[in-house]
Amino acid sequence: MDDRVHEHAEVLVDWSARVEEGDDVVVMVDEGTHDLAVAVGEKLGERNANMLTLYRSDEIVRAYLRAHDGDFDENPAPELAMYENADVVLVLRGSRNTMGKADVPGETQQAYEKARALIRETRLGTDWISTLHPTRAHAQQAGMAYEEYRDFVYSAVLRDWESLAEEMGKMKTLLDEGSEVRIVTEDTDITMSIESRTAVNSCASVAYDSHNLPSGEVFTAPHATEGEVFFDVPMTHQGSRIRNVHLAFEDGEVVEFSAETGEDVLSEILDTDDGARRLGELGIGMNRGIDRFTDSILFDEKMGDTVHLAVGRAYDACLPEGETGNDSAVHIDMITDVSEGSRMEIDGEVVQRNGTFRWEDGFEG
Repeated sequence: MDDRVHEHAEVLVDWSARVEEGDDVVVMVDEGTHDLAVAVGEKLGERNANMLTLYRSDEIVRAYLRAHDGDFDENPAPELAMYENADVVLVLRGSRNTMGKADVPGETQQAYEKARALIRETRLGTDWISTLHPTRAHAQQAGMAYEEYRDFVYSAVLRDWESLAEEMGKMKTLLDEGSEVRIVTEDTDITMSIESRTAVNSCASVAYDSHNLPSGEVFTAPHATEGEVFFDVPMTHQGSRIRNVHLAFEDGEVVEFSAETGEDVLSEILDTDDGARRLGELGIGMNRGIDRFTDSILFDEKMGDTVHLAVGRAYDACLPEGETGNDSAVHIDMITDVSEGSRMEIDGEVVQRNGTFRWEDGFEG
């Protein structure tokens, strides 16, 4: 086994999930992640945690959803009880076919997700971490040879997370102290309020309210959005390709939209519920170990020189105590490349230009 698999497991269990002796840990194992699951099992045993493993497969879910009549029972009791009693949930992603559910109707998938709303919220209430083990399917989706893709993944995962957390803290401070963000590119001019919001320094650890490995973004929950934004980084949503998305906002809500590819899928997303037409997240990518787009939101949204916005659910960690943010059954991230011809302002002050932050060499105010 590649030594980096064991390093990945160690980062996941120790830095990311902060697993302690006696913790009840659910490990969700995708069909292509056997090696990482073995390494994780060893680390959990060393820490005397309690482990429950679950097998996940898009092919199984596809078969179930295509055969179902679409009238799903809400929040099945056994799964809900499992998450209610879990301290930590580790999601080991790694598919053998990244398009495994491509022929499941969008309305069926949406109905399934809506019926599981409480399960989702209960799982998100644990110390959960999602990561990805490099598989040949993901390498193919990224347009890379398998060995090349493994090097890419481990470059993003095996970082000096403490040093990166310190650098990302500078961006968090700017957002926490700011009231309004403006992003300008050739095709984008959008403003949003961040007043009274708290940014998350998402450095791949639950200690920082961060739940993805790799991570490397600072995000907050904007509101009162105005203007237009163009997302030039392609994405795949539930097996369907979406490319070159344009959104126009008025009074915080999407009033116009278009996409060069996948506009019907985009329309379904925005029609999920009332909250799907409002922003739930502004995220700023800062992981420079990610050096190319791979059609995986886990990596792409963390890449340096990018900004992403998500329509749908806002994260409670960004909201004042007692305040309810944007609520939705979806949270869909869309990315724009800001490496050239761009600037980001906070309260009128340029804090990033052409992908370079003001504390980095080469910044031009």
